[in-house]
Amino acid sequence: MADDLNKQENNQKIESTSQNTSTKIYSDDNIDVTTYKCPNCGGETFFDPKVQKIHCLYCGSMFEIENKTIATERNLTELLESGNVWTEAEVYQCKTCGAKEILNSQEVSIKCPFCGTNNIIKTEELPGLKPQGITPFKLDKNQTSQIATKWAKKKLYAPRDFKKSVKPENIQGVYNPVFTFDAQTDSTYNGTLGKNYTTYRYINGKRVACTETRYFNISGLQTVTFDDILIQASSTIPTKIVNKIEPFPTKKAVEYKTEYLRGYFANTYNKSGQECWNECKTIMNSTIERQILKRYDYDIKLSLNIQTSFMNEQYKYILVPIYVGHYNYKNKLYNFYVNGYNGKIGGKTPVSKIKISITILIGLLILVGFLLLMTYA
Repeated sequence: MADDLNKQENNQKIESTSQNTSTKIYSDDNIDVTTYKCPNCGGETFFDPKVQKIHCLYCGSMFEIENKTIATERNLTELLESGNVWTEAEVYQCKTCGAKEILNSQEVSIKCPFCGTNNIIKTEELPGLKPQGITPFKLDKNQTSQIATKWAKKKLYAPRDFKKSVKPENIQGVYNPVFTFDAQTDSTYNGTLGKNYTTYRYINGKRVACTETRYFNISGLQTVTFDDILIQASSTIPTKIVNKIEPFPTKKAVEYKTEYLRGYFANTYNKSGQECWNECKTIMNSTIERQILKRYDYDIKLSLNIQTSFMNEQYKYILVPIYVGHYNYKNKLYNFYVNGYNGKIGGKTPVSKIKISITILIGLLILVGFLLLMTYA
């Protein structure tokens, strides 16, 4: 009878019960102090990316997360004027690398997921806004380990002994903070471009090809609409790494719920909203310039002045899934990062000096051979 009751309770929504010992992830009057226990056995639960459900570690029960609401944009002014500091959370900071993580009462860890160091201290600050949305993990640690192993073995300049014994270590799932921005832009522009032409002249009786540049003025209007431009909101994970393992399906991000954090770290953002918006505008301005120049056949940009008006600016603050791990080779750590949604990977592996030297030598031999061929041809 008890077994039948347990089966009937499987796949139901996980219960959230208020307890004095629980810790708020974010301070918000609309969020109760909650803890997530298995209603069947009282055991610890975690978010299982394979089935997209809450999974009990002890009895194996699974529970739905009732969340089909897509995260929506908010007015940019809210972000730029935000000065709130949320203090009702457990925030830890690593002394070695400075990484900050949001850890709830069931996820307190003294091991940094970024550098593996065990010297973590508690701080009291949690800057900024509560996330609007979250992109849940799709891959689990085993899949991530396989991806990291295959990737390392394919690295051309990695040492042979490293490839033979490669073993990803300390893989941790981290929800990384990003801002996405939308805007409509109208631009007026003017400038001068040049087009190269080949002409022929006779010098000392020989016909010689010469390059002539003819300049022309341009002006006009350009309209560009931007949607979900992603900006890395934390300096903990390098921006070039986040760019390398993109895309993240931010348009499909669901409403933020703490259930998705079960078993994972959540990293705070440490770049201001204004700083992130400025980075986004730099990207937008570069895109606008490219769109303008695509309209013309040119070889040289002598000058280009662009005046842009930004309208309907909106933003989303989203947590995206990234697995962080490292390889240990000759007592040195090499970090890798895996997109927890699509499996794209970036990072570093050890490099064989012998392989690089051989490559350089081969390149020099080819260059010398080419020069000799040109000399005696």
